[in-house]
Amino acid sequence: MSFTQDIRDAFSRRDNALNQLIILNGLVFVVLVVLRAVLHIAQSDATYELIRRQLELSSSIPVLLRHPWTLLTYALVHEGFLHIIFNMLNLYWFGQLIREYLGDRRLVSLYILGALAGAAFFLLAYNLLPVFRAGIGLPVIGASAAVTAIIVAAATLLPDYTFMLILLGPVKIKWIALVVVLISIAGLNGGNPGGEVTHLGGALLGFLFVRQLKAGRDMGRPVVAVGDWLGNLFSRQPAMKVTHRATVPAGRASAAKASTPAATPAEEVDTILDKISRSGYESLSKEEKQKLFRASQQ
Repeated sequence: MSFTQDIRDAFSRRDNALNQLIILNGLVFVVLVVLRAVLHIAQSDATYELIRRQLELSSSIPVLLRHPWTLLTYALVHEGFLHIIFNMLNLYWFGQLIREYLGDRRLVSLYILGALAGAAFFLLAYNLLPVFRAGIGLPVIGASAAVTAIIVAAATLLPDYTFMLILLGPVKIKWIALVVVLISIAGLNGGNPGGEVTHLGGALLGFLFVRQLKAGRDMGRPVVAVGDWLGNLFSRQPAMKVTHRATVPAGRASAAKASTPAATPAEEVDTILDKISRSGYESLSKEEKQKLFRASQQ
């Protein structure tokens, strides 16, 4: 199977959002690396800078108005291998938790909303706060705002979930999220204040996303609606089929229903809890974890 076929297969699956986000970031990174090398050999570095400016987010409002798509594209562009590796590892580790408990659609919504929140904080800081105004026109790139949103959302959702860290051993993710936020605050007077500001915007969004979700309000619903609209716009509607079903006598149908009673939500939760007591939490399937989370909201 070819490399391109592997990518097509990854994007054809609907339950593969985490891998799709990682692959998309990786593809953009590889394309830009190759393009930069080719243009450098051709002694056309200025062309590469022009292309990258079409993707990075500028703190200048007039530039943003000419490139509105950069509110999202900046979150797919990385500078250097360590930059993308660090972001993608965090996206993978914490994104798995969001995907297991909240599903693929909410993971994508959280990524997009985190990027937008980071962009909003970046633009507000550089255009309203005097300490940043000297940097008007500076750009920002990277998925850090979106990834920070996912880290803080996972910590808000499962504060006592434990990761095994090298040299440190077991650490609850609420402390990992706290350290990430504190590092961003400390970096505001460092060499990359714009990037740190976007992290804080993503962190706030991740916290609010889960808190609102627990209150019964899904902040990601507009993102899902736009995604569905775009999906319907670019996909063909299947032709309607007319099928004939054999009719079942009313008495026999009611008897069949009576013979297979549906489990109530309370019974399903009890079954899941029994499974945890027998085999541990990690034995649960993705659907069982999502049912358990939904039951905890009621």
